[in-house]
Amino acid sequence: MIDLRSDTVTRPTPAMRKAMAEAEVGDDVYREDPTVRRLEEKAAEILGKEAGLFVPTGSMGNAVAVAVHARPGEEVILDADCHIMNYEMGTLAVFAGAMPHPVHGDRGFPTPEQVEAAIRPPIYYCCRTTLLCLENTHNMQGGGIYPRDRFQSVVNLARRRGLKVHVDGARIFNASIASGVPAASLAEGTDSVMFCLSKGLGAPVGSMLVGGSAFIEEAVAMRKRMGGGMRQVGILAAAGLVALETMVTRLAEDHSNARLLSERLAEIPGIEIDPSTVETNIVIFRTTKIAAASLVDRLKAVGVLCLAISADQVRMVTHHDVSRDQVLKAASEARRIAA
Repeated sequence: MIDLRSDTVTRPTPAMRKAMAEAEVGDDVYREDPTVRRLEEKAAEILGKEAGLFVPTGSMGNAVAVAVHARPGEEVILDADCHIMNYEMGTLAVFAGAMPHPVHGDRGFPTPEQVEAAIRPPIYYCCRTTLLCLENTHNMQGGGIYPRDRFQSVVNLARRRGLKVHVDGARIFNASIASGVPAASLAEGTDSVMFCLSKGLGAPVGSMLVGGSAFIEEAVAMRKRMGGGMRQVGILAAAGLVALETMVTRLAEDHSNARLLSERLAEIPGIEIDPSTVETNIVIFRTTKIAAASLVDRLKAVGVLCLAISADQVRMVTHHDVSRDQVLKAASEARRIAA
């Protein structure tokens, strides 16, 4: 099978499996697992933050961040199509009791003007706006990268207005490699960042939450409250360390494969996509002659897995476990079916 459903389907490399087997461990609920602590320190250093926290999933990392930054009844500004808003089962409301205030950003990336307009006035009967959540890269906008100048302008505005800023950076290393900007620079001025180890970086489990020391201290307690306290989890953290050391720069290969895939798909009658919009490893295209779900089913029957994300849109994601030849074969099968 050529699995293009997501980069979450990647399997750990031999180096990861070896590190997991040999990992030094301790009880992480007592904060005594040395491998976890090394991973947390390394993640914080790479993102330019004071401290880090290993969490089981990216969704938990985002939920912990929102719950620490916002209080019940306070408002969170975020893009209407972002992952936190649509695909995390309302955790910002369930755990933080926070109110989402979605804005329709340009390709998923809110402008300073949009954020300014969304901040509530200081009137007692309005929800208090306390947090801005940004996504980079943006999943449902085809892995787009937040324009650097706009991002910094939005962050600066939030700081001036007294808002905390959290970044859902599940694929922030994809943004970094594609743009040539260090990950720490993409996180500059923010209060917290979550990134996934288990997507393009290939680790089997886990995400990182990084931020200031006081923030992480609160996040440790919030993680436990959500059921995320783990014991000898250094076995998993060991794979995360290998991921950060060996899997970041190779993301460029995934981006190249995604661009190649988009170019071949763009040649197919019945498929609409602009390859110039494919910046990282996510390819979203529109079908005009066949329903997206039908195309996905027929591709599955010939060994190509992908996802229908609407009635006429399909998502394909390149990753470590998909080769250039497999990308070409997937495009060839799509041509045979969709044209």
